[in-house]
Formats: sequence, C-alpha cells, structure tokens
Amino acid sequence: MASITLGIESSCDETAASVIRDGREVLSSVVASQIDIHKEFGGVVPELASRKHVELIIPVIQQSIAKAGMKLEQIEGVCVTCGPGLMGCLLVGMSAAKAIAYSLDVPFIGVDHLEAHIAAAHIEHDVPFPFVGLITSGGHTSLYLVNDYTNYILLGKTRDDAAGEALDKAGKLLGLSYPGGVEIDKASKSGDRLAIEFPRPFMSTSSHDFSFSGVKTALVYFMRENSGISDSMLNDICASYQEAVVETLVEKTLYAAKTRGVKAAVISGGVACNTRLREMGEARFAEHGIRLHVPSPEYCTDNAAMIGVLGYHKLKVGDRSGTHLKAYSTTRPRYIRGRGLIEE
Repeated sequence: MASITLGIESSCDETAASVIRDGREVLSSVVASQIDIHKEFGGVVPELASRKHVELIIPVIQQSIAKAGMKLEQIEGVCVTCGPGLMGCLLVGMSAAKAIAYSLDVPFIGVDHLEAHIAAAHIEHDVPFPFVGLITSGGHTSLYLVNDYTNYILLGKTRDDAAGEALDKAGKLLGLSYPGGVEIDKASKSGDRLAIEFPRPFMSTSSHDFSFSGVKTALVYFMRENSGISDSMLNDICASYQEAVVETLVEKTLYAAKTRGVKAAVISGGVACNTRLREMGEARFAEHGIRLHVPSPEYCTDNAAMIGVLGYHKLKVGDRSGTHLKAYSTTRPRYIRGRGLIEE
C-alpha cells in the first residue's frame, strides 16, 4: 500500500503539489497562484493559465518534495486532478503525474477535483460517515451525500451560476477589484446585510439544486435604478447581496443534512473561505445538533493536499488509473456505484 503519496493539482489557475503520509498528514503543500496574471482581465484566461502551468509544474513538484524532506524515489503513489477543469491546464498536471509514476514504477490515480474538495476536510477533522458535503467555488456549487472516502452521491447542483461566480460577477459589476468575491467579503464587514432585500432563488425544499442567476439579475436591476452610490451604500449592497448567497448555501445544505439524518456536514471549496458563510454555517448547524466541518482556508482554495488525501484512499481500495486516462472539463454524470460520484 502506498503510504507516501504525491498530489498534483492544475485544474485552473493554481499550480500545486503536496506530499501526504497515510492519507492525512501533510508533509508539504506548495501552491503557485496566478492571480496577478489574470487580475487585469477580471477572470482566468485559459491559454495564459495553461502556459504558466507548463513553466511552474516541475519547480512546484520539486519544491514540494524538498519541503517534505524526501527524495523523489520515496514517493509510493502519484495522484493528480483529472477533472473537472480547464482542459489545457489539466493536461499539464496529468502529463507530469503520468511521467513521474511511470519512471518510478508506482501506482497512478486520477482524482476528481470536486470529490477532493470534500476530502480536504479529513486533513484536520474526524468527520463521521455518512455526512452531507457542499462544494462551493467559482465554478461549482454541488451537494453530496458522502458514504465513505470513495463513495459520493450527488444530491443537487446549481442550474446556472455557481455561488462563487455570482459573487465574483457582482464584484465586477460593483467596480471592485479581482477576485470580486473576496472584495465583497471585505466590504460586507462594514455594511448592513439587512439594508437591501435580495431574493433567495430556488429555496424550495422539493429539490437540492441551486440557482444564483436570479440574485445576480436583481443586483443588475438595483444598480440601474440607483446611481451615485456612496461608499457606505456600496458596503450595504455587498453585505446584503452576500447574505442572500450565503443564506441559500447554508439553508439548503442544512435541509439536506436534516432530511438525510446525518450528524455531520462539510462545506468546502473556495467560497468556504467566506467569513460570513463560516459564521452563519456554524450557528445554524449547531442549532440543529449537526457538526459542521469547514477546512482551513488553505485547504478550501485549490490545493494538492486534498488530491493526495483522496488519492491515498482510492489507492487503498485498489483503484488504479492507466496512462490512457483522459482529462474531462465538466463533471462526469456517473461513476460506478461504490467507486465514486453517482447521481441519485
């Protein structure tokens, strides 16, 4: 069994590598961000991102192994994000991972990026199975029932914008710098979250799906009807808008946890860094006696530690990927039951 795994992540605009021992102990975690490159464009430019990955992938892997105090030959398994993500970016990480695994003659496994975000919670927390897991980021908002380390049932997902996308686009509309979601979180701390009543779309209990296009459209109309916005009003807008997004995420996840009868929940992904989401989530889940686990911010944003953790558990149950493994840009609809993500 591979006890020392190398995780590699390159699905979007972070080049990352991590060395993990026994599926939990993070010996190293190196992340090279491209925020400064894409900032002037207000979003990630796929071609620029993939080119930067080519430049960074080997140095980042080398740095991660060195920080772990190891040599490459001590790696016993190689785990890499194979999707979803930007195709050009994924191929860079996968090519490096395949080459390393082949040269060392060690097991190689492709890891789903979304599943890995949930697995990040296991780094710092003992999360009892089964539990409900929410992944919320700039590209994804999905809700799962997690039965064990490698068994995920998709309960619902966004029908349009992801929560992080709705926050980032709102930030851009409000003239805030990139990334908009981070700036909205900062401005909200000085604002009144009850100042403006933005809608909470698709809050029906008949579905675990999400929708954030409605709240984004409401902001567009509000901006058209209100010109000359002062700094204090801007803070109120940010706080009220953020509240609508956060409340939707928390309440729908809480409802799923209650209906499934689980005692624990996980919220992960880049949006899980949001301070209001953490605050509201902790309070609301505690009211219902459900333990909420949220990874530290460094494990919420894209990182390779989560890839190494989930990869370890997949290798442990005998999963392997061959060099024929292909990348995929969008969520795969179904996995084999008991071996990963499936739709209910």
